[in-house]
Amino acid sequence: MRRDRRRLAIDIVVPVYNEEAVVAEFHRQLIDVVRPLRREHDVRICYVNDGSVDHTGAELLKLAADDAGVTILELSRNFGHQAALTAGLDRAEGDVVITLDGDGQHPPELIADMIGLYRAGYDVVLTQRVAAKASRFKRWTSAAFYRLLSVIGNTPMTTGSADYRLLSRPVLEALRQMREYHRFLRGMVAWAGYRTVVLPYAERSRLGGSSKYSLRGMARLAADATFSFSLVPLRIALVVGSCFLLLAVAEAFYVMSFWLTGRQHLLVPGWSSLMFMLLIVGAALMIAVGFVGVYVGYIFQEVKRRPVYLVRSVHRATPESAAEPEAAAEPEAAAEPEAAAEPEEGRER
Repeated sequence: MRRDRRRLAIDIVVPVYNEEAVVAEFHRQLIDVVRPLRREHDVRICYVNDGSVDHTGAELLKLAADDAGVTILELSRNFGHQAALTAGLDRAEGDVVITLDGDGQHPPELIADMIGLYRAGYDVVLTQRVAAKASRFKRWTSAAFYRLLSVIGNTPMTTGSADYRLLSRPVLEALRQMREYHRFLRGMVAWAGYRTVVLPYAERSRLGGSSKYSLRGMARLAADATFSFSLVPLRIALVVGSCFLLLAVAEAFYVMSFWLTGRQHLLVPGWSSLMFMLLIVGAALMIAVGFVGVYVGYIFQEVKRRPVYLVRSVHRATPESAAEPEAAAEPEAAAEPEAAAEPEEGRER
Protein backbone atom coordinates (compact mmCIF):
# COMPACT_ATOMS: atom_id res chain seq x y z
CA MET A 1 0.00 0.00 0.00
CA ARG A 2 1.63 3.20 -1.19
CA ARG A 3 1.58 6.19 1.13
CA ASP A 4 0.44 9.68 0.14
CA ARG A 5 2.91 12.33 -1.01
CA ARG A 6 2.41 14.67 1.92
CA ARG A 7 5.32 16.52 3.53
CA LEU A 8 7.07 14.27 6.04
CA ALA A 9 8.71 15.03 9.36
CA ILE A 10 11.99 13.10 9.32
CA ASP A 11 14.33 12.63 12.28
CA ILE A 12 17.93 11.49 11.66
CA VAL A 13 19.68 10.04 14.72
CA VAL A 14 23.48 9.82 14.75
CA PRO A 15 25.29 8.39 17.82
CA VAL A 16 28.93 9.46 18.16
CA TYR A 17 31.72 8.57 20.56
CA ASN A 18 35.20 10.13 20.37
CA GLU A 19 34.78 11.19 16.73
CA GLU A 20 36.27 14.70 16.91
CA ALA A 21 38.40 14.05 13.81
CA VAL A 22 35.53 13.04 11.55
CA VAL A 23 32.27 14.54 12.81
CA ALA A 24 32.61 17.82 10.85
CA GLU A 25 33.29 16.03 7.54
CA PHE A 26 30.51 13.54 8.22
CA HIS A 27 28.08 16.38 8.89
CA ARG A 28 29.10 18.08 5.65
CA GLN A 29 28.34 14.88 3.71
CA LEU A 30 25.05 14.44 5.57
CA ILE A 31 23.97 18.05 4.92
CA ASP A 32 24.71 17.59 1.20
CA VAL A 33 21.99 14.92 1.25
CA VAL A 34 19.64 16.63 3.69
CA ARG A 35 19.61 20.07 2.00
CA PRO A 36 17.63 18.88 -1.08
CA LEU A 37 15.31 16.83 1.13
CA ARG A 38 14.40 19.89 3.19
CA ARG A 39 12.69 21.37 0.13
CA GLU A 40 10.07 18.63 0.40
CA HIS A 41 10.25 17.48 4.03
CA ASP A 42 10.98 18.73 7.53
CA VAL A 43 14.31 17.10 8.37
CA ARG A 44 15.86 17.30 11.82
CA ILE A 45 19.24 15.86 12.85
CA CYS A 46 19.92 14.62 16.36
CA TYR A 47 23.53 13.86 17.34
CA VAL A 48 23.86 11.74 20.49
CA ASN A 49 27.22 12.32 22.19
CA ASP A 50 27.74 9.05 24.07
CA GLY A 51 30.08 10.39 26.76
CA SER A 52 32.97 11.31 24.47
CA VAL A 53 36.19 12.19 26.30
CA ASP A 54 37.81 14.10 23.43
CA HIS A 55 36.60 17.31 21.75
CA THR A 56 33.64 15.72 20.00
CA GLY A 57 31.23 17.74 22.16
CA ALA A 58 32.80 21.04 21.11
CA GLU A 59 32.68 20.06 17.43
CA LEU A 60 29.01 19.16 17.77
CA LEU A 61 28.21 22.51 19.42
CA LYS A 62 29.63 24.28 16.36
CA LEU A 63 27.27 22.27 14.15
CA ALA A 64 24.25 23.10 16.31
CA ALA A 65 25.14 26.80 16.31
CA ASP A 66 25.04 26.91 12.50
CA ASP A 67 21.84 24.93 11.93
CA ALA A 68 18.56 25.28 13.84
CA GLY A 69 17.62 21.81 12.61
CA VAL A 70 20.44 20.19 14.58
CA THR A 71 20.04 19.01 18.18
CA ILE A 72 22.87 17.72 20.36
CA LEU A 73 22.03 15.17 23.05
CA GLU A 74 24.79 14.90 25.68
CA LEU A 75 24.68 11.69 27.73
CA SER A 76 26.07 11.78 31.25
CA ARG A 77 28.64 9.08 30.44
CA ASN A 78 29.38 6.38 27.87
CA PHE A 79 26.38 4.04 27.97
CA GLY A 80 27.19 2.18 24.77
CA HIS A 81 26.08 2.31 21.16
CA GLN A 82 22.69 0.67 21.65
CA ALA A 83 21.80 2.96 24.55
CA ALA A 84 22.84 6.04 22.54
CA LEU A 85 20.63 4.93 19.67
CA THR A 86 17.79 4.45 22.14
CA ALA A 87 18.26 7.98 23.46
CA GLY A 88 17.89 9.39 19.96
CA LEU A 89 14.89 7.21 19.18
CA ASP A 90 13.16 8.35 22.37
CA ARG A 91 13.44 11.99 21.28
CA ALA A 92 12.27 11.41 17.71
CA GLU A 93 8.95 13.06 16.96
CA GLY A 94 8.66 12.68 13.19
CA ASP A 95 6.75 10.39 10.86
CA VAL A 96 9.93 8.40 10.26
CA VAL A 97 13.29 8.11 11.99
CA ILE A 98 16.57 7.15 10.35
CA THR A 99 19.56 5.95 12.37
CA LEU A 100 23.13 5.78 11.10
CA ASP A 101 26.65 5.89 12.52
CA GLY A 102 28.72 9.06 12.43
CA ASP A 103 32.00 7.53 11.22
CA GLY A 104 31.18 7.73 7.50
CA GLN A 105 30.80 4.00 6.88
CA HIS A 106 27.05 4.36 6.34
CA PRO A 107 26.56 6.35 3.08
CA PRO A 108 24.01 9.16 3.66
CA GLU A 109 23.12 9.02 -0.04
CA LEU A 110 20.87 6.04 0.74
CA ILE A 111 18.50 8.22 2.76
CA ALA A 112 16.54 9.35 -0.32
CA ASP A 113 16.16 5.71 -1.41
CA MET A 114 14.98 4.74 2.05
CA ILE A 115 12.33 7.46 2.02
CA GLY A 116 11.21 6.22 -1.39
CA LEU A 117 10.76 2.71 -0.01
CA TYR A 118 8.83 4.12 2.93
CA ARG A 119 6.56 5.88 0.44
CA ALA A 120 6.11 2.49 -1.27
CA GLY A 121 4.50 1.17 1.91
CA TYR A 122 7.33 -0.33 3.98
CA ASP A 123 7.52 0.34 7.71
CA VAL A 124 11.12 -0.83 8.14
CA VAL A 125 13.94 -0.26 5.66
CA LEU A 126 16.99 -2.26 6.70
CA THR A 127 20.40 -1.92 5.12
CA GLN A 128 22.70 -4.84 4.42
CA ARG A 129 26.46 -4.73 3.89
CA VAL A 130 27.34 -6.53 0.66
CA ALA A 131 31.02 -5.57 0.33
CA ALA A 132 32.18 -4.93 3.87
CA LYS A 133 35.87 -4.08 4.19
CA ALA A 134 36.38 -6.34 7.18
CA SER A 135 38.68 -9.21 7.99
CA ARG A 136 37.70 -12.70 6.94
CA PHE A 137 37.39 -13.68 10.60
CA LYS A 138 34.95 -10.85 11.32
CA ARG A 139 32.84 -11.60 8.25
CA TRP A 140 32.69 -15.31 9.08
CA THR A 141 31.83 -14.84 12.75
CA SER A 142 29.21 -12.19 11.89
CA ALA A 143 27.47 -14.46 9.38
CA ALA A 144 27.59 -17.43 11.76
CA PHE A 145 26.21 -15.32 14.61
CA TYR A 146 23.21 -14.05 12.65
CA ARG A 147 22.37 -17.54 11.38
CA LEU A 148 22.64 -18.99 14.87
CA LEU A 149 20.52 -16.24 16.42
CA SER A 150 17.86 -16.68 13.76
CA VAL A 151 17.62 -20.36 14.66
CA ILE A 152 17.73 -20.24 18.45
CA GLY A 153 15.81 -16.98 18.84
CA ASN A 154 12.95 -17.76 16.45
CA THR A 155 13.50 -14.27 15.01
CA PRO A 156 14.63 -14.02 11.37
CA MET A 157 17.77 -11.90 11.23
CA THR A 158 19.29 -10.40 8.09
CA THR A 159 22.94 -11.39 7.74
CA GLY A 160 25.15 -8.33 7.41
CA SER A 161 22.47 -5.95 8.63
CA ALA A 162 23.58 -2.73 10.32
CA ASP A 163 22.11 -0.08 12.60
CA TYR A 164 21.54 2.02 9.48
CA ARG A 165 17.77 1.79 9.07
CA LEU A 166 14.52 3.66 8.63
CA LEU A 167 11.61 3.10 11.00
CA SER A 168 8.07 4.33 10.62
CA ARG A 169 6.19 5.89 13.50
CA PRO A 170 4.29 2.67 14.47
CA VAL A 171 7.57 0.73 14.67
CA LEU A 172 9.15 3.49 16.75
CA GLU A 173 6.26 3.40 19.21
CA ALA A 174 6.59 -0.40 19.44
CA LEU A 175 10.29 -0.08 20.25
CA ARG A 176 9.54 2.45 22.96
CA GLN A 177 7.48 -0.18 24.74
CA MET A 178 10.53 -2.46 24.96
CA ARG A 179 12.49 -1.03 27.88
CA GLU A 180 14.86 -3.92 28.58
CA TYR A 181 18.25 -2.92 29.92
CA HIS A 182 20.30 -5.24 27.69
CA ARG A 183 19.41 -3.99 24.22
CA PHE A 184 20.01 -5.44 20.77
CA LEU A 185 18.06 -3.13 18.48
CA ARG A 186 18.63 -5.19 15.33
CA GLY A 187 16.89 -8.11 16.99
CA MET A 188 14.19 -5.95 18.58
CA VAL A 189 13.28 -4.45 15.20
CA ALA A 190 13.17 -7.92 13.62
CA TRP A 191 11.05 -9.24 16.50
CA ALA A 192 8.55 -6.40 16.10
CA GLY A 193 7.76 -7.53 12.57
CA TYR A 194 6.03 -4.97 10.32
CA ARG A 195 6.54 -4.81 6.59
CA THR A 196 10.28 -4.85 5.96
CA VAL A 197 12.53 -4.40 2.96
CA VAL A 198 16.31 -4.86 2.72
CA LEU A 199 18.44 -2.29 0.91
CA PRO A 200 21.98 -3.52 0.07
CA TYR A 201 24.89 -1.10 0.17
CA ALA A 202 28.67 -1.12 -0.15
CA GLU A 203 30.21 -0.12 3.15
CA ARG A 204 32.74 2.69 2.98
CA SER A 205 35.96 3.13 4.87
CA ARG A 206 35.89 5.23 8.03
CA LEU A 207 36.52 8.93 7.50
CA GLY A 208 39.19 8.69 10.18
CA GLY A 209 40.05 7.28 13.57
CA SER A 210 39.46 3.69 14.55
CA SER A 211 36.43 1.54 15.25
CA LYS A 212 34.99 1.89 18.75
CA TYR A 213 33.68 -1.68 18.68
CA SER A 214 36.46 -3.82 20.15
CA LEU A 215 36.39 -7.61 20.12
CA ARG A 216 35.24 -7.49 23.71
CA GLY A 217 32.45 -5.06 22.81
CA MET A 218 31.25 -7.25 19.96
CA ALA A 219 31.30 -10.31 22.23
CA ARG A 220 29.23 -8.43 24.81
CA LEU A 221 26.72 -7.40 22.14
CA ALA A 222 26.51 -11.01 20.94
CA ALA A 223 25.91 -12.20 24.51
CA ASP A 224 23.18 -9.60 25.04
CA ALA A 225 21.52 -10.72 21.82
CA THR A 226 21.76 -14.42 22.63
CA PHE A 227 20.57 -14.32 26.22
CA SER A 228 17.91 -11.67 25.55
CA PHE A 229 16.31 -13.46 22.62
CA SER A 230 16.67 -17.14 23.43
CA LEU A 231 16.29 -19.72 26.20
CA VAL A 232 18.21 -22.28 24.15
CA PRO A 233 21.34 -22.13 26.39
CA LEU A 234 19.20 -23.30 29.32
CA ARG A 235 17.71 -26.05 27.18
CA ILE A 236 21.22 -27.10 26.11
CA ALA A 237 22.18 -27.46 29.76
CA LEU A 238 19.03 -29.55 30.33
CA VAL A 239 19.85 -31.80 27.35
CA VAL A 240 23.44 -32.30 28.53
CA GLY A 241 22.20 -33.21 32.00
CA SER A 242 19.68 -35.66 30.53
CA CYS A 243 22.40 -37.32 28.44
CA PHE A 244 24.51 -37.91 31.54
CA LEU A 245 21.48 -39.32 33.34
CA LEU A 246 21.00 -41.81 30.51
CA LEU A 247 24.69 -42.72 30.69
CA ALA A 248 24.34 -43.33 34.44
CA VAL A 249 21.33 -45.61 33.86
CA ALA A 250 23.23 -47.51 31.14
CA GLU A 251 26.20 -47.89 33.47
CA ALA A 252 23.94 -49.24 36.21
CA PHE A 253 22.47 -51.89 33.89
CA TYR A 254 25.95 -52.76 32.68
CA VAL A 255 27.18 -53.38 36.23
CA MET A 256 24.04 -55.33 37.14
CA SER A 257 24.64 -57.64 34.17
CA PHE A 258 27.92 -58.74 35.73
CA TRP A 259 26.23 -59.61 39.01
CA LEU A 260 23.33 -61.42 37.35
CA THR A 261 25.69 -63.62 35.29
CA GLY A 262 28.05 -64.37 38.17
CA ARG A 263 30.92 -62.39 36.71
CA GLN A 264 31.21 -59.82 39.46
CA HIS A 265 34.84 -60.81 40.02
CA LEU A 266 35.63 -59.19 36.68
CA LEU A 267 34.57 -55.79 37.98
CA VAL A 268 37.87 -54.08 38.74
CA PRO A 269 37.57 -50.50 40.10
CA GLY A 270 39.30 -48.03 37.82
CA TRP A 271 40.58 -44.81 39.27
CA SER A 272 41.20 -43.18 35.86
CA SER A 273 37.73 -43.95 34.49
CA LEU A 274 36.13 -42.75 37.71
CA MET A 275 38.04 -39.46 37.65
CA PHE A 276 37.23 -39.03 33.96
CA MET A 277 33.51 -39.35 34.61
CA LEU A 278 33.69 -37.04 37.60
CA LEU A 279 35.41 -34.37 35.56
CA ILE A 280 32.92 -34.67 32.70
CA VAL A 281 29.91 -34.53 35.01
CA GLY A 282 31.41 -31.70 37.02
CA ALA A 283 32.08 -29.69 33.88
CA ALA A 284 28.53 -30.25 32.64
CA LEU A 285 27.13 -29.12 35.98
CA MET A 286 29.29 -26.01 36.04
CA ILE A 287 28.20 -25.09 32.50
CA ALA A 288 24.55 -25.56 33.46
CA VAL A 289 24.95 -23.49 36.62
CA GLY A 290 26.81 -20.84 34.63
CA PHE A 291 23.96 -20.51 32.14
CA VAL A 292 21.47 -20.20 34.97
CA GLY A 293 23.69 -17.61 36.65
CA VAL A 294 23.83 -15.47 33.49
CA TYR A 295 20.06 -15.44 33.21
CA VAL A 296 19.67 -14.66 36.91
CA GLY A 297 22.13 -11.78 36.46
CA TYR A 298 20.09 -10.43 33.57
CA ILE A 299 16.94 -10.67 35.67
CA PHE A 300 18.69 -8.85 38.53
CA GLN A 301 19.68 -5.97 36.27
CA GLU A 302 16.18 -5.75 34.81
CA VAL A 303 14.30 -5.70 38.13
CA LYS A 304 16.43 -2.77 39.35
CA ARG A 305 14.63 -0.73 36.68
CA ARG A 306 17.59 1.57 36.12
CA PRO A 307 17.26 3.82 33.07
CA VAL A 308 18.94 2.73 29.86
CA TYR A 309 20.75 6.09 29.70
CA LEU A 310 20.88 9.50 31.37
CA VAL A 311 20.88 12.81 29.51
CA ARG A 312 23.13 15.55 30.88
CA SER A 313 22.02 18.33 28.53
CA VAL A 314 20.39 19.13 25.22
CA HIS A 315 21.85 21.78 22.91
CA ARG A 316 19.99 23.58 20.15
CA ALA A 317 20.70 26.63 18.02
CA THR A 318 18.20 28.88 19.86
CA PRO A 319 19.85 30.76 22.78
CA GLU A 320 17.05 30.13 25.26
CA SER A 321 17.37 26.38 24.88
CA ALA A 322 21.08 26.06 24.14
CA ALA A 323 21.64 23.85 27.16
CA GLU A 324 18.40 22.37 28.34
CA PRO A 325 19.05 19.83 31.16
CA GLU A 326 17.33 16.49 31.21
CA ALA A 327 17.49 13.45 33.49
CA ALA A 328 14.79 11.14 32.21
CA ALA A 329 15.83 8.16 30.15
CA GLU A 330 12.39 6.93 29.20
CA PRO A 331 9.93 8.50 26.77
CA GLU A 332 6.93 10.31 28.17
CA ALA A 333 4.58 7.74 26.73
CA ALA A 334 6.11 4.85 28.60
CA ALA A 335 7.96 5.74 31.71
CA GLU A 336 26.78 0.78 10.01
CA PRO A 337 33.86 5.52 -1.70
CA GLU A 338 31.32 2.99 -2.96
CA ALA A 339 28.28 3.29 -5.16
CA ALA A 340 25.01 3.50 -3.28
CA ALA A 341 22.29 0.93 -3.99
CA GLU A 342 19.27 2.05 -5.99
CA PRO A 343 15.76 1.68 -4.49
CA GLU A 344 14.82 -1.11 -6.89
CA GLU A 345 17.63 -3.20 -5.44
CA GLY A 346 15.75 -3.44 -2.19
CA ARG A 347 14.12 -6.78 -1.68
CA GLU A 348 11.24 -7.57 0.60
CA ARG A 349 12.15 -9.88 3.44
